[in-house]
Parts: sequence; structure tokens; C-alpha cells
Amino acid sequence: MSLPSQRLFSSIDLAKLFLPIVIEQFLEYTVGLAGSIMAAHVSESAVSAVSLVEFVMALFISVFSALATGGAVIAGQYLGDKQIGNARNVTDQLVWFSLVFSVAVMILLYLVKDLMLDYVFGDITETVRQNSSHYFLLVLPSLPFLALYACGAAIFRTMGNSKLPMYIMLVMNITNVILTAIFIYAFKFGVFGIGAAALITRGLACFIVIYLLLDIKLKLHIRKTLRHKFDLAMIKRILSIGMPYGFENGMFYVGRIIVLSLVTMFGTAAIAANAVGGTIAMFQVLPGMAIGMGLTVVISRCVGASDYEQAKFYTKRITAIVYVAQFVSCVVVILLLEPILNLYALSNEARALTAQIIWWHGAMTIVFWPLAYTLPVVFRAAGDAKYPMIVSIVSMFVCRVALAYVLSLTLGLGMMGTWFAMFVDWIVKAAIFVYRYLNGKWMEFRAI
Repeated sequence: MSLPSQRLFSSIDLAKLFLPIVIEQFLEYTVGLAGSIMAAHVSESAVSAVSLVEFVMALFISVFSALATGGAVIAGQYLGDKQIGNARNVTDQLVWFSLVFSVAVMILLYLVKDLMLDYVFGDITETVRQNSSHYFLLVLPSLPFLALYACGAAIFRTMGNSKLPMYIMLVMNITNVILTAIFIYAFKFGVFGIGAAALITRGLACFIVIYLLLDIKLKLHIRKTLRHKFDLAMIKRILSIGMPYGFENGMFYVGRIIVLSLVTMFGTAAIAANAVGGTIAMFQVLPGMAIGMGLTVVISRCVGASDYEQAKFYTKRITAIVYVAQFVSCVVVILLLEPILNLYALSNEARALTAQIIWWHGAMTIVFWPLAYTLPVVFRAAGDAKYPMIVSIVSMFVCRVALAYVLSLTLGLGMMGTWFAMFVDWIVKAAIFVYRYLNGKWMEFRAI
């Protein structure tokens, strides 16, 4: 493949973009790990309750992140096409729309909280239900904070500044760990303490990133006014990427919640192992997830400049980087597994199930995950958002949900059957997305 002499991103540019995002994501999930460890010291029902609610929260966080990604793609393509004014308008519209939308979601969840606890989570004990209810009430107000932070972080990355979100996340996470430890160990607040710490630190992160985005010296910034006029045409462009991706993410978590209700059938140990295993397993895919955020910036700039040869060049190069990074992360996690498990107050059954999850997840992550999750980033950044949405949703409900019931109940594999179904989902998506990339259909789309 011939490549123009002037590349849009040098190796140093990529390192400056990717490394801070990897560190940021590492910090975020380290806090999740620390939180689950401290919750486990409260009780096994506490860690189960927190994990159940965070599943629901993750659904909506993923939707907000999808909206932010939609804004980043549109702004990135405008920057690639040197339309700075339109890129700034995207920034303004994204922040305001996300604020209104997240507040509406928060109100809706308050109204349906009890319904979710009674019918979505499945057969849980009364103790787990009470803890879940208390935690839910505390963390719901943090949804607008999370939505605005996602927007702000995405905007800074689009400008090529991924260090700032990393620093904000560092402050947020240190504060979260300290507050959680104080609330749990000093004041004995239990689940209440975990929720209160999350609410405070998410609010802090939101305030910092929005305050910094008010700086008019930035290439992309938000206007210093509470008066806002929605630009429906621009919002439509943002939603052309954000809505399919958000719907895809939403259905993904709906599927996971359905599967989680299946997991609850196998007892508290299975719920705890699924939660702890899921937390630890995230570190195995963390490099790929982080690099994917940066890949959005790279590909959207290339497409905005109408340079698809560079888009293909960076896709191949960055996918190779993901493979290497995830091999390293999986090996490190497996080597540290026993010391990590020693930090948890888990039953022998839950501990054994957690170890089984991590070994299987690591093996599948090294081989199939990069193709299943890196290539869709390329498609969305190019403007081809509907295709990965359709593939992911169909594969989710056929493989992850339907097959999970077959493997877990019919074949008697229990909780591990849900994880094996997920691995099949990865394999199916990897095959389909590779075909899509090679046939070049994704290059026929452009968002601006």
C-alpha cells in the first residue's frame, strides 16, 4: 500500500494519544477493583448488590459514552476537513444535549427503580435487594456528572489532548479510594459509603472537565452562557453516530442484565464470582478499550481529510498494537491472579469460579477480542455506525443470551456457561467484521 509522505499522525503522536488513555482507563478500573475488594470486606451480599446496580449504571454510562463518541467523530471529521467553526458548534451541542438527556434518564430510573429490583435482577435475597436499593438511590444522581465528563474527555481527546482526562481521572480515583476507605472502615457506612464516595468523586470530575472546557483559547470549547439554542441539524449528525452506537451499547447491557438474572439462579457465590471475575477480567481487555478511544480520533481525522489509505494504514498498525498490548495484559493478570484473589473475602466456591473465569477470558481475549472490538471502532469513526450496531445486537441475543441459557441450563455448565456464550459471540463478530473491513464497504460512509 502506498502512503503519502505526510502522515497525519507520527509514532510519537500515537504514543501521546494512546498512553494517557491507557493510564486513565487503568486508573478507572483499579478503583473499580479497589471498590469491589472493600465491598467484599463488608459482606458477600454487599459486593453482589454493588455489582448488580453497577451493571445497570454501566448500561447508561455506555449510552452517554456513545453520544460522546458520536460528537468526537463529527468534530474529528470537521477538524480533518479544517472546518473549525463547525467543530466548535459540535462541542456546544454535544454538551447541552447530553446534559438534558442524562437528567431525563436519571428521573426515569428513579421512577422504575423498584420495578427493576423486583423483576430485572431475578431471584436475589432480601439482604442483596435492600443493599441494591440503597446503593441505587445514592449513585443515580451521578448520571449527569458521568455524561458530562464523558463529553468533556472525548472533546479533549479529539483535540489531541488525552493527558488532561488522565490527570482528572487520577485525582478522581485517588479521592474515591480515600473516601470509600474512610466511609467503610472508619465510619462503618457499608454500601452507603461506597455510593456516597462514587457520587462525590464523579461530581468532582464533571466540574473540573467542564470548567476547563470554558477556556476560549482552546481549539474546541463551550460557550460561557446558560442560553443555548439547539442546532437540530448538528444534533442529527451527532446522533447519526451516537444513536446507533448508543443503541448497540444499550442492547449489549440489556443482554448482560438478562444473563445476570440467569447467573442469580446459581446462588450468591456465583453472583460474587461473576462480579469479581468481571472486574479482574476488565484489566485483560483494558489496553484494547483504551486504544479504541484513541483510534476514533485517528480514523475520523483521516476520513475528514478524505484519506482512506492512511485510514487503512493506521487500522492495521493500531490493531497490531492492540494484539501485543492485550497479550501482555492477559499474562500479567494471570500471574497476579492469586495475590489479587487473596485480597477478597470470598468463599472457596466463589474463588474457584473466579479463577476459572480469568483463565478462559484471557485465552479468548488474546485471540478474538481485538478483531471483534477494534474494527467496529474504525467503521463508526468513518461514519458506518449502523452495520456494527446490527451485527452486535443480533450476535448478542443469539449467542450471549439464547446460547447462555442452552449452555448454562440445558448442558448444565452453570454460571460458566454464560461466559462460554460470550466467547462464541466474540468469534462470530470477529469473523463478520473482518469480512466487512476487507470488502471496503465501510469506506462508502462519511458523517459530514
